[in-house]
Amino acid sequence: MQNIFKLMLIALLFLFYIGLPANASATDKVISSLPKVVIVTTGGTVAMKYDSASGGVIPALSGKDLIEAVPGLEKIATIETVEFCNIDSSQMTPKIWRDLSAKVQKILGRSDVQGVVVTHGTDTMVEGAFFLETTLQSEKPVVFVGAMRSASDLSPDGPANIYNAVLQVGSPQAKAWGVTVTMNQFINSARHVRKDETTNMQTFSSGEYGYLGYIVNDRVIRFNNILIKNKFSLPNTLPKVPLIATYAGDDGKYIRHVVDQGIKGLVIEGVGAGNVNTNVFHAIQYAISKKVPVVVASRVRYGGVYALYGDEGGGSSLVNIGVFLAGDLSAHKARLLLMIALAQPGMTQEKLKALFSPHTFNE
Repeated sequence: MQNIFKLMLIALLFLFYIGLPANASATDKVISSLPKVVIVTTGGTVAMKYDSASGGVIPALSGKDLIEAVPGLEKIATIETVEFCNIDSSQMTPKIWRDLSAKVQKILGRSDVQGVVVTHGTDTMVEGAFFLETTLQSEKPVVFVGAMRSASDLSPDGPANIYNAVLQVGSPQAKAWGVTVTMNQFINSARHVRKDETTNMQTFSSGEYGYLGYIVNDRVIRFNNILIKNKFSLPNTLPKVPLIATYAGDDGKYIRHVVDQGIKGLVIEGVGAGNVNTNVFHAIQYAISKKVPVVVASRVRYGGVYALYGDEGGGSSLVNIGVFLAGDLSAHKARLLLMIALAQPGMTQEKLKALFSPHTFNE
């Protein structure tokens, strides 16, 4: 009986040692077959917790903390984290986005990386996504994601949003979208997305252009393709380009003031289809006389700006004095595009005019 027991023990040990390499090999094979996704963290509500001293939520979570809060993430991708910064996105600047674009471009240049997820605060996420969409030179997917509820809330939305963003990067249905903003299962293009709600989880939409897709049950459902792409090299420095919103009774003095400060470009958020009053019209004339390129956008959520009205301050009269119309871009995105464009060598008036045409479609 003792001999039989010894033989059984030896047999079990033999099977264990034989099976170990086979199991390890199978595990390695599964891991190697998963897409590698790099998550670059920048802060925002998704990385915040309640702070009793301040009475509000503050940046608190690291990249590692964020990943550990997402169940099942290791089953859909091999994750690497890069902690870029940890700030509220109201503190973001074009300089920070420039540096972020450089960092992401370097990561995308790695042959082992399928794509990048950028965690970012929602306050200025649409601008950050648009900046990277305009300056990145890779075809690999980049997904901006965040949260409307902090990690201290009863039901935080960050973990599900991060999971879906990683899933999107690895999906064959998400090709050629460039940079997207993906929140609450909806996928938006960086160009058309806007934030519509201050506190609700369904805060981002793309207006009449529609969503690019939707994520459900671990699947990416594709709705639309990207129609407009403007690509520029990443500038080392960015020129000073302020944004001024006009209003009823505006006398134009703020425009004249910033022009006298030596700005390199100016974006005006006008009304309607791209109109301003007479005083603002003359202030814009002053800016153009000082060789300052001026772009006019609209404060209206839907539609674009067009040369429709011929009275002094109307879109047609603005075009006649050399103003560029922002087309379907919001004023905030038009500002970033003008900054990036003005930093390019050999930029001309004709190139700027073509860039801001509302019907500039690339095949």
